[in-house]
Amino acid sequence: MENISLRVASLENSQTLEMSQKSRDLQAQGIDVINLSVGEPDFNTPDHIKEAAIKAINNNYSHYSPVPGYPELLKAISGKLKRENNLDYATDQIVVSNGAKHSLANVILSLVNKDDEVIIPAPYWVSYAELVKLAEGKNIIIQTSIENDFKITPDQIKQAITPKTKAMFLCSPSNPTGSLYTKDELKTIAEVVANSGVDMYILSDEIYEHINFVGQHESIAQFDFIRDKVIIINGVSKGYAMTGWRIGYIAAPKWIAKACNKIQGQLTSGPSSISQMASVAALNTESNCIKDMVDAFKRRRDLVVDLAKQINGLKINVPQGAFYLFPEVKSLFGKSDGTKTINTAKELCMYLLEKAHVAIVPGCAFGSPDYIRFSYAASDEKLVEAMKRIKTAIEKLQ
Repeated sequence: MENISLRVASLENSQTLEMSQKSRDLQAQGIDVINLSVGEPDFNTPDHIKEAAIKAINNNYSHYSPVPGYPELLKAISGKLKRENNLDYATDQIVVSNGAKHSLANVILSLVNKDDEVIIPAPYWVSYAELVKLAEGKNIIIQTSIENDFKITPDQIKQAITPKTKAMFLCSPSNPTGSLYTKDELKTIAEVVANSGVDMYILSDEIYEHINFVGQHESIAQFDFIRDKVIIINGVSKGYAMTGWRIGYIAAPKWIAKACNKIQGQLTSGPSSISQMASVAALNTESNCIKDMVDAFKRRRDLVVDLAKQINGLKINVPQGAFYLFPEVKSLFGKSDGTKTINTAKELCMYLLEKAHVAIVPGCAFGSPDYIRFSYAASDEKLVEAMKRIKTAIEKLQ
């Protein structure tokens, strides 16, 4: 008899991974499915990073690393934060983990106690709410709107803060919306938190930092008056096309880094030695690989936005970073192609998978059930064909 723990039973399966699996299942049957559900760059890891990994193998980096990461990598991250973000973090304020998701889990388990409240602006990345559940915290979900580019307002934050508030998530550029906060907007948010009178922390997810179409990335940690309440979560996955290498990191007050180090020491120890040395090369070597990739994503963004505007039933805004489009689709609810009636975004996604053979993710996975998420991390040709198929399928809904 199955007898799993209540904490596992309380968790939802990742719908992004679920849609990706459904896409693979259809492809295995010989069906030409275009998968726009995946949240990773479609580029290969740059050669100089791969060469660093090969060198590390040849130099016998094949033993356990220190739990928080090799000194070389901690130094490279510290240098990156100073060079690119003008932030001073000592190496003992940094912990390297098995991807940014692992970094987030470490932080939440280090901070959140049973019934502590965590503010999460919706739409949010799928794992935020589930990780809080795992820590037995309470999610306080705040809905944003497409009219406001999915940004949480200072008044919404003020109203959500209570004496039980322990943390707040902030993701800029955002998954799933591609929205990003300006320096002035971040300062206003920082002031609200600093003046709240509550001992709370900002979990600043900056994993899409480099995929930014409007200029310099802005971190909320830049404001001295709030920095000791900010935990930066970042990694090499998105900006360097290194999703499979599984390297994320935090930069945080020393006591939080120490706590994450303690948890990680019991759960996984240090991350892959070879991946760490590849990440040193990624962070230390000047390369055009980031610029070339960002230029490609910006071109694809413009392409997909233009094509989406031609599809009746999709309400869109223009994302300023990452590689996602998050249109509102509630005007399609209640419509039918004669055999199937669409009542939810999830039903629409299944309809598009079955009829158009395009895999996308329903907004309910991100806490916003009236939306769907496209990833435009695909070739121009695939994007044009996918949007053509989606347009044809949606036009059949009356």
